[in-house]
Amino acid sequence: MTKIALIGTGHVGRALAPAFAKAGHEVLFGSREPDARTDLDHPVVTVAEAAAQGEIVVNATPGTDSVALLAPLAGPLAGKVLLDIAVGLTAESGLAHPNSSVSEEIQRALPDTRVVKSLSTMDSTAMTAPGELSGPGTVFVSGDDEAAKRSVESLLHDLGWPADSVMDLGELRTARGQEHFALLFMGIAESIGTYTFGIRVVR
Repeated sequence: MTKIALIGTGHVGRALAPAFAKAGHEVLFGSREPDARTDLDHPVVTVAEAAAQGEIVVNATPGTDSVALLAPLAGPLAGKVLLDIAVGLTAESGLAHPNSSVSEEIQRALPDTRVVKSLSTMDSTAMTAPGELSGPGTVFVSGDDEAAKRSVESLLHDLGWPADSVMDLGELRTARGQEHFALLFMGIAESIGTYTFGIRVVR
């Protein structure tokens, strides 16, 4: 069992919490307004408290807010695995980080934290129920720390992603590809009429 701190109480955090709990993990939320989050089934503390308490921390905040929110937490996040799911989009649905990625900016702000990018190429339903898609999908992992990536891959398996669906893209700089896929993701969603779908890498 791992104590997982979910930073963010939106759709992604709310989808991941019961899925991780079902897999046997202890879950808590970190929120900028913990006292206002009375409708959640898991403890809600401040962002700083969640960062300190979690063994693995998940960034499920809007990508345009993530760096400013996490940068002051260098101390409690030092040495920890941070699974970053965020994608930064502008008000016009463009990329907020066209020449970089949220993950890389977090890593620069938190050099002692082991940042791993994953789950950013799908909606929250597909993240936690890949077996309900009409066929197998691919989930990507990017990061500079090999052990941290293996820890994240273990969490992916807990969410229902089999080993042959997990693709390690390599260094954290490849997180750009995961985040920039958001533009194609929105086009596909509009074309098929739903945000719940997967993609599959075929040879």
